[in-house]
Amino acid sequence: MKSALLLLDLQNEMVDPAGKIGAHGLAGIVEKTGVLTAAKQALTIARQAHIEVVHVRLGFRPDYRDCLSVAARISTLKSNRAAVSGEWGTEFHPAVAPADGEMVITKQCVNPFFNTGLLTWLLQNGIKRLYLGGVATNLVVESTVRFADDAGFEPIVIRDLCAAPNAAWHDFSLTNIIPVFGKVIGIDEFEAEIAGLADA
Repeated sequence: MKSALLLLDLQNEMVDPAGKIGAHGLAGIVEKTGVLTAAKQALTIARQAHIEVVHVRLGFRPDYRDCLSVAARISTLKSNRAAVSGEWGTEFHPAVAPADGEMVITKQCVNPFFNTGLLTWLLQNGIKRLYLGGVATNLVVESTVRFADDAGFEPIVIRDLCAAPNAAWHDFSLTNIIPVFGKVIGIDEFEAEIAGLADA
């Protein structure tokens, strides 16, 4: 089964202490749990095995007219002028920056499949298994898994690549929600699975 690695919202705004979202605690949790180190390791594994890599980020027009959500969190995002396309916050962290030729998807909501070309691109490339991780666990990771399952993909979350600003949300999502729709593995298991695919 053809696979891809999806890295979700590992952009400066989220994972850097100077990011407008990361500064409120998320970046510190990402650092403490080693998310970027694990994501860099996963990238190396995928690239060496010639597995497709997709980098997903959140990015809006400066006037936010492309933002459809009316949830309370969006008002905070707008007031902070966060995640504006073309600015530093929407660039990927240097540790996990895309290589030439790797797919980049920019979304304007939690779900990376909504109003983007991700679904079409995956289908055109015959990809059925999605290894994924990112921030936040209970938002983009969980949303991606739910949609991927509905669309007929096999979603596999790499727990070491995930973090959330609230540990309870993170743990509940990985333990109670995501396993309903897919599988949760560690980075070592990911490496072993990819090696097994190469040997098959």
